[in-house]
Amino acid sequence: MKKLINQIDTVVTEQMEGLAACWPHLQVNYDPRFIWHPQHENAVALVSGGGSGHEPLHAGFIGTGMLTGACPGEVFTSPTPDQMIECARKVDNGAGVLFFIKNYTGDILNFETAVEMLHEEGINVGTVIIDDDVAVKDSLYTAGRRGVAGTLFVEKIVGAAALQGYNLEACETLGREVNNATRSFGVALAACTVPAAGKPSFELADNEIEFGVGIHGEPGIERRSLQDVDTLVDSVMAQLMDDTPWLRTLRHWDRHTGGWVETTSTNTQFDNHGEYIVLINGLGGTPESELYGVARAVTHAAQQRGINIVRHLVGNYCTSLDMAGFSVSLLKCTPTLLQLWDAPVNTPALRWGC
Repeated sequence: MKKLINQIDTVVTEQMEGLAACWPHLQVNYDPRFIWHPQHENAVALVSGGGSGHEPLHAGFIGTGMLTGACPGEVFTSPTPDQMIECARKVDNGAGVLFFIKNYTGDILNFETAVEMLHEEGINVGTVIIDDDVAVKDSLYTAGRRGVAGTLFVEKIVGAAALQGYNLEACETLGREVNNATRSFGVALAACTVPAAGKPSFELADNEIEFGVGIHGEPGIERRSLQDVDTLVDSVMAQLMDDTPWLRTLRHWDRHTGGWVETTSTNTQFDNHGEYIVLINGLGGTPESELYGVARAVTHAAQQRGINIVRHLVGNYCTSLDMAGFSVSLLKCTPTLLQLWDAPVNTPALRWGC
């Protein structure tokens, strides 16, 4: 293992110190760990979090027009309830706090604990669970689809809405709408190396890829032979555009009753009607030049299917340490979602219109 680190047990803290040094508008708390940015008065506070190793998700998206705070766990490990509680206390300005939770078992359990305790304190809190990965319905880490790079769509669009004055209930409803209209699919060419493990998390032969990989290296649909980029991307697009009906069941916090409610929804129909935003996301170890090669192939595959892509975003946004590979996320957007996507944003990892 070759890593630019000092000691394994100080990796996350030292990286937080570096982030704070580079972006003085961010405020950092080390015990418990969370990062935040002062929110506009009377705006809903938006808090996300998860295991470290996926940077810039989530701390890189704190700032005007996006997140208010983030709770980084250890590498590939959920943050703890005390991190979430202290972060929510710090950022709440009376308009309420909305948690974005990726659909992993540890994240769900810890965020749910935090939500219940904050409710007892009288803090108005809501939740949006993100499950955009269509590669699997279940994995060792989840009950249902995993939350992956499509998280960026939710954080950006709801971030713009909060800045425009949407209340907590409206932000929560919007977050679920974006999640339901988002699909992601990932491919790994080589595994990542977690510092605490000191070796790659899985092995692939020189001619193998993991088709449908998760952002922690979880398996997807199958291992298959490496193909040229056009053929590979066409297979990914086929997965993303598959409209086989699938019922999803997710829990959310009911602020009025102070309890958890299960809601079911079917997948949003993806077809050649409407407009799409596409995210070509690097997993950490893929050159940007190759990601643009993927973008070319995605654009061509979309044109062949009559799909109208109106916005592209290419780069490393939801990584898996040094994993070689990519993911593609599609958001079927309405005029309102597109307007919120285009709204100004100013964060360390995403900036436009400012």
